[in-house]
Amino acid sequence: MTATPILIWGGGAIGGVLAAYWARAGLPVTMVDIVAEHVEAARTRGVAISGPVESFTQIVPSFTPSELSGRWPIVVLAVKAQATREATARLAPHLADDGYVLSAQNGLNELTIERMVGAARTMGCFVNFGADWLAPGEILFGNRGAVVVGEIDGAVRDRTRAMHERLRVFEPAAVLTDNIWGYLWGKLAYGAMLFATALTPDSMTENFADPRRFAVFDRLAREVMAVAAARGVKAVGFNGFDPAAFAPDAPEEGARACIAALAEFNSRTAKTHSGIYRDLAVRKRRTEVDPQIGIIAELGREAGIATPAIERLVELVHDIEDGRRPMDFATFEALIQICEKTR
Repeated sequence: MTATPILIWGGGAIGGVLAAYWARAGLPVTMVDIVAEHVEAARTRGVAISGPVESFTQIVPSFTPSELSGRWPIVVLAVKAQATREATARLAPHLADDGYVLSAQNGLNELTIERMVGAARTMGCFVNFGADWLAPGEILFGNRGAVVVGEIDGAVRDRTRAMHERLRVFEPAAVLTDNIWGYLWGKLAYGAMLFATALTPDSMTENFADPRRFAVFDRLAREVMAVAAARGVKAVGFNGFDPAAFAPDAPEEGARACIAALAEFNSRTAKTHSGIYRDLAVRKRRTEVDPQIGIIAELGREAGIATPAIERLVELVHDIEDGRRPMDFATFEALIQICEKTR
């Protein structure tokens, strides 16, 4: 593995953890973030990683976008999905002509990135480890999870293998795949479930373990898998999530077993609630619901696939964001009603 300079654009839960691990391993990594206090902490005191996986503090060379100069052969984009377009526009002048952008995000952000910098300069990445940005210079690393890298055209190149080796510095079990879209669509189904868990203050485990909520998780996943299948995507499982359990004709017992496995997986992490929950309840900011979940409804309409549960979920999240509904079970029940009608 060569010591190729890496620029991480976005130093939050995902980018901050990667930056700290790579910097500690001696990789030439630079981090960019829009929060000046976080940047100052990272480059002076260091990024403090805490939690049950490992605790350490690592200084990472860091800048705000306005301070940054130079060009990099690798840019890891790790911002919220709704910031992808703006962040890609800002990082583009810092991307080398023969470089590429790795999307270490949730959602189908590779679609936006490739439109802006070109398909040949875009690489996909799937992450499912648990982490939370707590404060400037402080990140909780709650649990290990799947980390996968692959080219968006399905090829496996020397640069893909090299990035796989870099990711193994952070996650030894990282996977190199020729089907990154399969992982990303699998995460979309799981992600839709996580957005539903954020409708109440309950933990992810409490949500998945509650039989009253099964209809919601089952319906959301089946809608996502139906859209994926219509687009010719073969979804891939990870960390207890089995896409085949939510195929159109798959029996309910398999779906119930999968939801139980997700409850078990999330019971073993220090990250008890999703990042969506933290956006709504702690950080009081807009979520990624439109670019992550709303896009599924858009792609479903293009393919002629109805997604009533997905559309209702987006509405309910916006209701909480705008103060029209509280985060409680009554809000979740509004989603149960639409899911039971469409079963």
